[in-house]
Amino acid sequence: MSRIEARPTDALTYDPNEPKYWDRAKLEVEIERVFDICHGCRLCFNLCPSFPDLFKSVDAKGDDVRNLTAAEKDRVIDLCYECKLCEVKCPYTPRDNHEFQLDFPALVLRARAIKGREQGIGLRERVLGNPDRTGKLGTKLPALANWSCRNTLQRRLMEKLLGIHRDKQMPDFTGETFEKWIARTGLPAAVEPAAKVAIFHTCFVNYYNTAPGKALVTVLAKNNCAIASPPQNCCGMPALDGGDVDFAQKQARANVASLLPLARDGFKIAAINPTCSLMMRREYPTLVGTPEAQELAAAIVDPGEVLYHLRRDGKFNRDFKSTPGKVAYHVPCHLKAQAVGLRGRDLLRQIPGAEVTTVDACTAHDGTWAMKREFFELSMKWGEKAFSGMREAEADFMATDCPLAAIQIEQGTGVRPLNPVELLARAYEPKGFATPVPPPDPPAEAQE
Repeated sequence: MSRIEARPTDALTYDPNEPKYWDRAKLEVEIERVFDICHGCRLCFNLCPSFPDLFKSVDAKGDDVRNLTAAEKDRVIDLCYECKLCEVKCPYTPRDNHEFQLDFPALVLRARAIKGREQGIGLRERVLGNPDRTGKLGTKLPALANWSCRNTLQRRLMEKLLGIHRDKQMPDFTGETFEKWIARTGLPAAVEPAAKVAIFHTCFVNYYNTAPGKALVTVLAKNNCAIASPPQNCCGMPALDGGDVDFAQKQARANVASLLPLARDGFKIAAINPTCSLMMRREYPTLVGTPEAQELAAAIVDPGEVLYHLRRDGKFNRDFKSTPGKVAYHVPCHLKAQAVGLRGRDLLRQIPGAEVTTVDACTAHDGTWAMKREFFELSMKWGEKAFSGMREAEADFMATDCPLAAIQIEQGTGVRPLNPVELLARAYEPKGFATPVPPPDPPAEAQE
């Protein structure tokens, strides 16, 4: 039997706006090519359950991926939770300008998109793929919605009807959304601002945990930033991950139309969730396929990037009054994938008296994957390295930039991590933490 050519054929595309993207036969050519390269490389053997399953299946079929059944291929696709770590680690990617042009997570999204178009988008994927709709419903009657998410009988019904695991910890809906809080309180003004920042608060902060959004407003104001809170909707990643490309494109186009005028006015668009910034920065240019999407992508940042650049330019406010002490900082996978550094962690280290331990391990929550009935227990198994790392740090506080990782870590450790900007906001206050900032060392002459 002839060998599989590693170099791509005309079946290769990662662009859903190209007709061949939707060609099932061409997809199968790409699946076999990519699976064969990965089976021979095995560099990603310990990153997620997809790769061990792939290697085991191919080994059992005479080392030939062409002998895999459709069910075995689908299993590898389903086990991918789009953490993007394989794309970060892989030496054969488009980002590296390698001739193989291998992007495993993008291939998975293509496979899910074709499946969605062929078989239709299931009820669970439609519900999970539209968090704005769920959030709007839940925040109308948050007490009832939160009770339902904790009630044993209701959770069993949810598992049966939607396939959301009964034991998966769910976030509480808020009584006042971030958007309503902004409308009620307004935004602080800045004279001769050091930076112009538009907050992409994300659907999670808006409907569930508004604390990181409020803290970011505080921290930006402390650093003399002009702040905007533009109209927005979900970034579209949940829909894209569920195979609903059409809805993901609709969400993306709406955000481009709303956010681009601010970007053109010199604002950086700071997305509180690394998944959202990754989506807008890396996926929008191809998903939307317009120069405007590319232009917006260039303005997307993580909040830590804005503050870190102010620090680099000597404009960062270091007037901290209290200190969190020991902090265990979890590295979000989708922040690593953007290759912008761990700016949230670096800023925490600017607080006098803060000791930050870095925990670099995936929690395996990754969007909606950990919520699903068939993957929840597996997600807890693959997230244990992160959980144990956070526990073993024996820190006073836990921190992560990713709100979903925070939920997963809380489920695995019993402690909910805070966003780095929450710790920074508290450190500016004398009573933000129990321990005041230690006084600076006296000048050398005073010590003599």
